[in-house]
Amino acid sequence: MSWFQKTITMQAKRRGFHLVTHEIVAQVPEIQDYQVGLAHIFIQHTSAALALNENADPTVRQDFESHFNVMVPENQPYYIHTYEGPDDMPAHIKAALLGSSLSIPIANGRLALGTWQGIYLCEHRDRARGRRLVVTLNGALQNS
Repeated sequence: MSWFQKTITMQAKRRGFHLVTHEIVAQVPEIQDYQVGLAHIFIQHTSAALALNENADPTVRQDFESHFNVMVPENQPYYIHTYEGPDDMPAHIKAALLGSSLSIPIANGRLALGTWQGIYLCEHRDRARGRRLVVTLNGALQNS
């Protein structure tokens, strides 16, 4: 069994749900070294999240953004944490609902995602910077 860990920085993205599977795989080519294992992906932020969902139709991501904006609206009179802007407290709530990590199986050097599955970076701030992800791999290496 082998362990590997790497911190990567994703390009800054506008507010919304972004398909980032290829960006992660490109920054962590070590996935190819594993015959079988797990990739654990953790976002080091409290106002963005990770999710696994539809990778083919971009309207799914648009609908997620629309739904979350209705479900967790800005400018609510009961928000106390408002000094970082009207999008900040809703961003924290959305991130808590979606979660900060994913565990994805590795099979034959690839993420074992379903045909229509992709990794989303869920950016909940209007003016976000690049987001840091810690990717931890554990498993049996190819030809070992």
